[in-house]
Amino acid sequence: MKKYSFFVITFFVTTLYGNNIQELYKKASIYEKNGEFKKAMQIYKQLAKKNLKDENSNTEKISLEKTLVKEELLQKEEKFKALRGNFFKKNIDKIKDKETSNTIEQLIVKDFGLYTYKTNYLLPVTYDTKNKDGRNQYETKFQLSFEKPLTYNIFGLDETLSFAYTQKSYWQTSKESAPFRESNYQPEVFLTFPYKEENSSLKAYKISLLHESNGQDGEKSRSWNRLYLESFFQFSNLFVVPRVWYRIPEQERNDDNKDIQKYLGYGDLTLFYPYKKHTFELKLRNNLRLSEDNKGAVEFNWTFPLPSFLNIPNSFGYFQVFSGYADSLIDYDEDINKIGIGIAFSR
Repeated sequence: MKKYSFFVITFFVTTLYGNNIQELYKKASIYEKNGEFKKAMQIYKQLAKKNLKDENSNTEKISLEKTLVKEELLQKEEKFKALRGNFFKKNIDKIKDKETSNTIEQLIVKDFGLYTYKTNYLLPVTYDTKNKDGRNQYETKFQLSFEKPLTYNIFGLDETLSFAYTQKSYWQTSKESAPFRESNYQPEVFLTFPYKEENSSLKAYKISLLHESNGQDGEKSRSWNRLYLESFFQFSNLFVVPRVWYRIPEQERNDDNKDIQKYLGYGDLTLFYPYKKHTFELKLRNNLRLSEDNKGAVEFNWTFPLPSFLNIPNSFGYFQVFSGYADSLIDYDEDINKIGIGIAFSR
């Protein structure tokens, strides 16, 4: 009887234990999909401890490895914020009013949930092989880009609604007064949907409303608005990202670049290939006109590890080659051949 009772108790304990792990893992996965990484991390740590106690449990063995990887990444991302947090706790005088204290902490720590979007880079030196009137062939080029997630799961598809802003600037640092020749501004709002079918090469797709302008007035003004659909395919470590767009019509008197689609066409294709600590990116664009009016562009980007003596966290060497039309809005109808090298602060 005692032996029978022991087996019954063991059965119920084991069942509850397994169900508990399943529920915890399911809950953590939901948090992770919704971008609540801190909450997910706490649960993954619980699962890791359970796995360490029971090495024979196959229910969530993978969670331990996943936890350790995620924890290492999170520690790197949180390090700078932690330094700011410690500064706030140790150096800033305490305020009795809780709301005021929270506001001061937010101002010091700068934790607003912003993420990098496109590559952030600085090319101190770029060279255009074609000489253009009024500009030097050598100039500095940089890009700043961030994303702010606004909300999650509106339609119950684990989608994310985000706002993003990208700025690309061309700085004539080789000139005496070092003027900014051109800056392009791209605010956009977009929905990203994960594609949930297993074993599919399609991983996600995105629908976006994008505005682009150069902030100029008069004859130098360039701007247009687009709706675009972008898909993300994965074939091992090759990622293929096709994009098609529809230009939102404008009144003719307000249209700064009526023929821009003659040069930029109706879409582009990006191939992205990570290999070890390197990434290789090829962007292709063509207006698909099979005549003398055929126009297009090719851009190649390579990020690579910096020399160890530089020791700049999360930064990489950056090499870029561009050939074709629309390197910038002001040059949408100009053929450009440009090469540059510098540093990328994200990828």
